[in-house]
Amino acid sequence: MNILIDLLVAHPLLLLFLVATLGYYIGEIRIKGAGLGIAAVLFVGLAIGALDARLTLPPEMISLGLVLFIYSVGLASGPGFFASFSRSGLRDNLMVAGVLLVAALIVAIEAALLNLKSTVAAGVYTGALTNTPALAQVLSYVANSPLHLAGKAVGTEPVVGYSVAYPMGVIGPILIILLMQRVWRIDYKRDAQAVRDMFPVEQEIYNRTVRITNADIVGVPIRDLSKARRWRVVFGRLQRGAVIELATGDTVLQPGDLISVIGTPEDVDPVVKELGVLAAEQLDLDRSAYDFRRVFVSNPDLVGRRLADLDLPHRFGAIVTRVRRGDIELLAFGDLVLELGDRVRFVAPRGQVRPLSEYFGDSYKRLSEINFGALGLGISLGLLLGMIPISLPGGIEFKLGEAGGPLIVALVLSALRRTGPVVWSIPYSANLTMRQLGLTILLAGIGIRSGYTFLTTLSQEGGMTILLAGAVISLLTPLLVLWIGYRLFKLPFGVLTGIVSAVHTQPAVQASALTQARNDLPNHGYALAFPMATIAKILLAQIIVAFLPYIR
Repeated sequence: MNILIDLLVAHPLLLLFLVATLGYYIGEIRIKGAGLGIAAVLFVGLAIGALDARLTLPPEMISLGLVLFIYSVGLASGPGFFASFSRSGLRDNLMVAGVLLVAALIVAIEAALLNLKSTVAAGVYTGALTNTPALAQVLSYVANSPLHLAGKAVGTEPVVGYSVAYPMGVIGPILIILLMQRVWRIDYKRDAQAVRDMFPVEQEIYNRTVRITNADIVGVPIRDLSKARRWRVVFGRLQRGAVIELATGDTVLQPGDLISVIGTPEDVDPVVKELGVLAAEQLDLDRSAYDFRRVFVSNPDLVGRRLADLDLPHRFGAIVTRVRRGDIELLAFGDLVLELGDRVRFVAPRGQVRPLSEYFGDSYKRLSEINFGALGLGISLGLLLGMIPISLPGGIEFKLGEAGGPLIVALVLSALRRTGPVVWSIPYSANLTMRQLGLTILLAGIGIRSGYTFLTTLSQEGGMTILLAGAVISLLTPLLVLWIGYRLFKLPFGVLTGIVSAVHTQPAVQASALTQARNDLPNHGYALAFPMATIAKILLAQIIVAFLPYIR
């Protein structure tokens, strides 16, 4: 054993990949359909890190994992994040701030009941909510306040509270999410359908051909019909007599026309009834004059542009009916904005299929490449933003750090999508790979670094008291978020699990949430709440150490 430990101490990369490998396979184990997923990497890291104090990873390696993960989440979530503020984003962020304030008040009560020093209490708060930037600012505050006159030990007391409370800050939210999804019998797929207007979610899309018999819709352009009746469908081929053409917004329907209607079953079926009767013919299968193809969007000139702006009906005589983004099928409405890696399904005259394919790019090789110029510039801007000190009344100062800075920059850049010739977004597959790589490095690093400190501090006098204080915060905070969000605000459970992850600033919780939801809603919740949660915890942690008594 000693030989193995010495080997791992001498070779941090070997240690990293050993923890990642063991964590991956343990995370694949499922009991009654539930499993830890990639979060198991953290627990393996804790177990191995507890073996020897010398086992650790270079801080720069952990920072790299954090930045890659946070930046990729921000790039994927920017448009949804800013769009949410036109609906309930402000309310949801106020909920996050309120819950974190309640957690700070509970810590203050615990400090009074358990005779905890203000420095330890602040460490418990940052550890139970797993916020390293908040801990860093507490240490800075202590070093520059009269508290440092109490002796050298005062500078390590926040770390003691942090290290003991931290593991439960990871385990607690995961347990609460698993518990409440069973108590409330959450159906993640049905839950996601409630917010399909806000976020892209997986949905069934099918095609039906209808014969026009309703005289009330005859003579009115399809564009006006769709707007007045709020139809959420796309129209494809139109057959009038023996002639087949493509339906556009200017198309005026006539009795006896056959037209294909594309959308989800709950949207298509009512439209079919309004238009006429279901026809036996299937226009989508007729490839005599028009053909269809699904191609990749790899042309960077199209990124950030709406489908309507491409003017495909006039330029190519074609229409796009669906867009596949990752594993999600989206209807091709005119306001849909294209991203690198999208797979568009178009219908076009047979002679225009190849030119249109070349227009979109359709290069899988190009999609496998990352524009490291844009990626490096974006991350650099994020790191610089995170270094800027922000001062508040009362002498409190905080920084967004390596997490907050890159996230905010990524959210803004992904909403812009491009600045002149610079395309900020990256293909979905590349984003997912970068996100998983960063998360794995981060979880392994945190676990290895915290394992030995957690074990030794827990065995010291007062360790169990600190653990208990942290456990209350770690369990109560996610429970409050889920109950308020799900029961009062009627938010989707998948979005709320992402908000819980942001409240705890915890990628391990986020990884577990993604494993349970099997969609991207936790990422949207995480991006929505992360900036507010980070700033609130940094401020409240310093308020705790500033206003609670130091000696009891």
